[in-house]
Formats: sequence, structure tokens, C-alpha cells
Amino acid sequence: RGYCSRRLRRLRKTLNFKMGNRHKFTGKKVTEEILSDNRYLLLILMDAERAWSYAMQLKQEANTEPRKRFHLLSRLRKAVKHAEELERLCESNRVDAKTKLEAQAYMAYLSGMLRFEHQEWKAAMEAFNKCKTIYEKLANAFTEEQAVLYNQRVEEISPNIRYCAYNIGDQSAMNELMQMRLRSGGTEGLLAEKLEALITQTRAKQAATMSEVEWRGRTVPVKIDKVRIFLLGLADNEAAIAQAENEETKERLFESLLSECRDAIQAVREDLKPDQKQREHSLENDSGKVSNLQYLHSYLTYIKLSTAIRRNESMAQALQKALLQPQRAEEDGKRSPRPQDLIRLYDIILQNLAELTQLPGLEEDKNFQKEVGLKTLVYKAYRCFFIAQSYVLVKKWSEALVLYERVLKYAREVQSGAGAHTNSLKELPDVQDLITQVNAEKYSLQAAAILDANDTHEAESPSQVKDGKPLSERFETFCLDPSLVSKQVSLVHFPPGFQPIPCKPLFFDLALNHVAFPPLEDKVEQKAKSGLTGYIKGIFGFKS
Repeated sequence: RGYCSRRLRRLRKTLNFKMGNRHKFTGKKVTEEILSDNRYLLLILMDAERAWSYAMQLKQEANTEPRKRFHLLSRLRKAVKHAEELERLCESNRVDAKTKLEAQAYMAYLSGMLRFEHQEWKAAMEAFNKCKTIYEKLANAFTEEQAVLYNQRVEEISPNIRYCAYNIGDQSAMNELMQMRLRSGGTEGLLAEKLEALITQTRAKQAATMSEVEWRGRTVPVKIDKVRIFLLGLADNEAAIAQAENEETKERLFESLLSECRDAIQAVREDLKPDQKQREHSLENDSGKVSNLQYLHSYLTYIKLSTAIRRNESMAQALQKALLQPQRAEEDGKRSPRPQDLIRLYDIILQNLAELTQLPGLEEDKNFQKEVGLKTLVYKAYRCFFIAQSYVLVKKWSEALVLYERVLKYAREVQSGAGAHTNSLKELPDVQDLITQVNAEKYSLQAAAILDANDTHEAESPSQVKDGKPLSERFETFCLDPSLVSKQVSLVHFPPGFQPIPCKPLFFDLALNHVAFPPLEDKVEQKAKSGLTGYIKGIFGFKS
């Protein structure tokens, strides 16, 4: 909005198309007769864009201040009015066919947005369809570079059309909207809020028939609407994550699912607070069996932790693929992936698994504890593997070999303890592949260690030994020192070291006691003669 205002001011100043002066306003209109410069069309376009951007600003503010919705509709009507003026001016013979079509599409789009806000679904869908048709024809008529922009506009309009169709009565449009939302990981713009409200409303209708949920052999009643809506949408969200096209979309869907799960858990916690006394009474009567509400809280927490584990595992798999690719130079300040990054992810996964074992109501479930224990061993094995990989990079062969043996130990424990829990381990990484990879890495490590030992012996030859002396102290000795061409070259000792120097001599006067001074008796006697007699002679002017 601010940009459009500044652009309008610059255009009016450049074209000398001012609206009066600072004392009086004089309105002017752009007519066909003055279309000698295409910048006159930009004046109308900037007016429309400024009104539209102000409407979008008011739409955000209307979430907390509903009265601003009336101002929003007023600005949208103003934008449509400017778009109609632009379309009328573009009908002139001075305007080419492409600009005419773009002006018509722009007018149809803004008109559809206004009808959309007024919830006039049929009129809005007709306007959006007209806009979509024009952009599709323009995309087919021009080069691929220009077609990309037109196709992008078509993709932005399609969800609005399907939303209008759903409100008219087309039930199949709901599924298409869900697929659009899931493919993009969430919609943006004017449609986002309405689509989320529509999905929530649809799930709320289904939630009215949902009264209970079963988990690990126990049926729990569900009375909180927010929890019902979350549980109904859980399957759709998991299916969307499985069908995600790229890692970025999958990450957004994981975050959306975790956010909804946290909201559901918070709703259960609010009901748990006033139910504290009842839960304590239930624990006493049922011999340690937790209440239904507490068990539902444990179930939702299990979903949250399991989703976090799957998200971190997905990120770990993406990092593993990046590690297998040839390393490239760092671009745009981005650091290339390292095994240390994977170690952090597996630490978080292990922390989540530790929290799973402490869920209320599952302490006595031996099968659950066994499954979590096996999953912990699997992720510990992968964590040790990547710690070993990081030691290999710094040539700590013995530490890496010990960690590889630890990986094999964990993997064999998983294989021996899997048994009846094979189904629960299907979603985890294959341990057998890890064993095969570790065995191959061990042989590679032993070979690298032998080669490194040989290189060490060669490095100890007299021509390559570096004794730490600077260059100024070994001019007479030939030495291969690669540091001389680096930024930390050692030329001289700086600051220089302290060196011993002779002290300043101290003189003691020992002859003083053996010196014979000259006699001073004659001077002492002459001084003694002068006294009262001399004083009197001086008074009377007699001098000796």
C-alpha cells in the first residue's frame, strides 16, 4: 500500500498530472484523448492496487476488530471501480490485444474477490472462471517464460473456484480442496482462513457422531469437541504426509499436525485440572488404574511423540541422502551436512522414546514397554553408527572401530528380541541393512588405518620433520614445511624472548676512610681573631 502511494506520487509528478495544489484539490480523470503515454494506465492500476492492498491489510486486522470488515468491503468496491475504469480505457485502439485481455482478467479477478467476500458464490465462481479462462489462453499464446506467470495465476485462482463450487452444493469439491491444501502444505492468501474454517466445520459435523476411541485394548469416551475434531482429521493428515511430494511439504504437514495435537492436549489438560480429586479417588479405587481422561491425555501425548519421532526420522533420511551425494563447495553461506547433524536428531528421537515409557497408564503394559525398548535399540544403533562416522572423518580409527562393534551389538539384540514384535518394527529402518553397511565400513576403516600408518612413517623422514623452529633459525636445514604457504606461517619468534644481559655496575667509595684531609688550623685561627675588637674597629672606620 505504501509502495503504491509513492509510485502514484512519482507518476503524477513525472506526467505533470497533479490534482490541484496544496491549497485546493482539483480532480482529474484519465481519458482516451490523453493516452499518449502508457504511464497514464499505470495511474489507474496503482489506484486499484492501493485499494486492494488496503483491503488485505484490513482483513488481517478484522480478526481482532470485526468492525473493520465494513471498511474492507468498501476498499474492495473501490478497487473494482478502478479496475472497471482500467478495462474501459484499454478498449481504446491505442492499446494492444494482450493488454486488453490482461485488463479483463484483472477486472474479473477483483470482481470475484468482492463477490467472494459478500458470499455471493455463484457470481464469484463465474468471475473466477472468466479470469482463469483468459489466463489459460494467454499462457498458450506466449513463450514458456511468460506462460509460467500465467499458470501461476491459474493455480492461485483454482482453490477459490472449488470453494465456491462447494458452497453452491458440489460435495466433490471438498475432496479437491483438501487435496490442494495437502499438496501445498497449507493455503495462503484470502482463501486460507475460509478453507480452514470449512474443514473444521466439516469435521465438527462428523465429530457429533464420534463418542469414544479405542487404544491398546481400552475404550475411552471422548467428550471434548476439539479432541474429536483432531482425531477425525488424524487419518487424513497422515495420508497427506505419506503422499507428500517433497521434504519441504512433508515438514510443513508435520508441523501442522503437531500444532493441532498440542491444542488438543491443552484442551484435555484444562479438563484435568478440576478433575484432580476425582482422578486421585479413581486411583485409590481401581488399584492404580488411571482415569479415562488421563488415559486420553496419554493417548494424545503418544500421538504427539510418535509424530515428532517420524518427523525427525524423515529429516534424518533426507540428511543421509545428502551425505551420500558428492560434497559441493559451500554456497550462499550454507554449510554442507555432516554426521554430527544426524547425531543430534537421533538424540532427540531417543529422548522422545524415553518419554513414551513414562506415560501414565502404560507402566504395566509389558508389550508396549518391549516395543519401545526395541525401537530404542534401533535408534541407538544408528546413533552409534553416525558417531563412528564422525570419528572416521578425524581419523580416530580405534574409537570408530569400537563404536562399529557397539552398533553390531545393538543390531543383534534387536534381531534376537524382535520375535512377536515384528509388525511394530516395520516402519523402522532395516537393521540388517545397517549390519551389512557396518561390516563394509569396518573393512574400509582397517584399510584406511593401515594407509594412515604408512603415511605417518613417511612423514617422519628427516626431510619432512618440523621441529617447531621458525624459518629464521633453520636456513641451513632443508625441510618441507606446508605451513609456509598458509596464513599461519612461522617466520620468527614474535614477540621475541628475553635474553640475559650484564647489569649496570654498582660503585662503593671504600677510600674515604683512608684519605688525609689538608690542615685548616690557620683558617680557624683567623676567624677566631675577629670578634668584638673587629666589630668596634668596623664601627669607627678602622680597617685592618
